[in-house]
Amino acid sequence: MKTPNYHDFYQKALVSIGYNDLLALKEFESYDCDSPSTHWLIAVEGEQLPQPNIYFHWKVSIYPSNAEGDFNWKKPFYCSPIMESMDSAHELACSLVTSSKLDQLSTLSLQEKIS
Repeated sequence: MKTPNYHDFYQKALVSIGYNDLLALKEFESYDCDSPSTHWLIAVEGEQLPQPNIYFHWKVSIYPSNAEGDFNWKKPFYCSPIMESMDSAHELACSLVTSSKLDQLSTLSLQEKIS
């Protein structure tokens, strides 16, 4: 796995993990019982394309984190498909924030869910 480009990493405010989403998260193989997560960190991440001109594609990732925002970038809960537009990625991130505040991330059919 390639190290993320934190220069083009735009996180939204942390959102507390709701009860239903926490139950779903605990079913994941990657869930760490020794370091329980209390929040979601939702971020728009830029991936630079390998070409002479600087050009990015974007994705939205959801990471379990603690209240301080510490997370393991190798274990996302969700990664979206790549998008050409940062505006599209930002719009998706905002809708995921809304779903997470309603404790409904676990009920969404997230296409690229990681387990």
